[in-house]
Amino acid sequence: MLLCVTASHKTASFELLERLSRTPDDVAPTLVGMTPCVQGAVVLATCNRFEAYVEMDEPVTAAGAIGVEAVIEAVESATGIPAAELDGAYAVHSGRRVAEHLFSVASGLESVVSGEGEIAGQVRRALTSARKDGTTSPELERLFQRASQAQRKVKNVTALGRAGRSLVRLALELADSRIADWAAERVLLVGTGAYAAVTLATLRERGAVNISVYSPSGRAEVFAAKHGIRPIAADEYARTAARSSLLITCTTATEPVLGPEHLQLPAAPAAVGCPVGAHSRLVVDLGMPRNVDPAVASLEGVALLDLETIRLHAPLEELQATDAARTVVREAAETFHVVGARQSVTPSVVAFRSHIFELLEREIDRARARGDEDGKVEQALRHLSGVLLHTPTVRAHELAAAGRADEFTAALSALYGIAPEAETSAADDAATA
Repeated sequence: MLLCVTASHKTASFELLERLSRTPDDVAPTLVGMTPCVQGAVVLATCNRFEAYVEMDEPVTAAGAIGVEAVIEAVESATGIPAAELDGAYAVHSGRRVAEHLFSVASGLESVVSGEGEIAGQVRRALTSARKDGTTSPELERLFQRASQAQRKVKNVTALGRAGRSLVRLALELADSRIADWAAERVLLVGTGAYAAVTLATLRERGAVNISVYSPSGRAEVFAAKHGIRPIAADEYARTAARSSLLITCTTATEPVLGPEHLQLPAAPAAVGCPVGAHSRLVVDLGMPRNVDPAVASLEGVALLDLETIRLHAPLEELQATDAARTVVREAAETFHVVGARQSVTPSVVAFRSHIFELLEREIDRARARGDEDGKVEQALRHLSGVLLHTPTVRAHELAAAGRADEFTAALSALYGIAPEAETSAADDAATA
């Protein structure tokens, strides 16, 4: 069975989400190694959510409860956050609800900004990371691959993507009230990842031209050369920060990379192109965990805009676009469930067909031995076997779609004394995946 344990901006505090996001890479390997009941795990950690997707061994009694307990223990082991602190901060989805939830997440329906585009890439990277760590499973592979397909369909057939805005765009829209002329701003971009590229493109759309980049991990020169901006070396960082009027941080660092010490140089001249208002400098923190020491907000002349503040100003959802997107997601989730159910009954169908074909070949051999030289008896037998197989096969898929695949397997056992072989089932699952 599939299980999802999710803590998001809807259930958990910003501070707890920040702590959960510090060491997400250790959770899935810890979880898979914790109990044989866990067949696979994929962890999705973004700036506004922390989710563990788990495939549990279906026959295990109380598999759902065991899975949730295992996730909490793995999170505690990997992040150091006591299980008691997680009480009430997460929700649990199981069975067919898991697909609809992930498809909604991948499509941006569960984001702070409905329809934001970054989450789709984060979902894909979560699966890639699980593959690298060897923690994924055939069913989780299918789940995440179908999530990407659902996201693309939502993007192509609804207006959600056009109505929704990314966190970067929303942050800069909120900054608009403080900035009179983007071209006059001295901008320092801290970070060189995917968010940094989106931020740079959005800054240029607004007219910013004086942009520098600093990378705590030493990748500023490569990023700057690719995008045509000025790189900042480590020994220039504090001086450049103090002279910048707009600073935007978006790194994956687990500790703050910008603090009061970077903005209080005695020799720092007044910033050129200061944002409108009482503040001479605006700091936008897009990092999770936070990249900026909150003490920066207490400095005179400095305004801090972080993800928690951005979340409070998120716009109302575009209802029509959202409704259309949710319809697409529900249909995709139902298809995922039906296909999965049919796959679950496939070993039994294969066993049944193999049994009938074995009987068929015996009768054909007998017919040949009795003089069926023109093959008419063989032809009739093959036609009859096809007719006999059709209705049970269709019925098997119908039962599977209704969650009653075990009834077909039980009927095979009762009527024919046959059962799907474990080896056949495993091979079929692998082929399906």
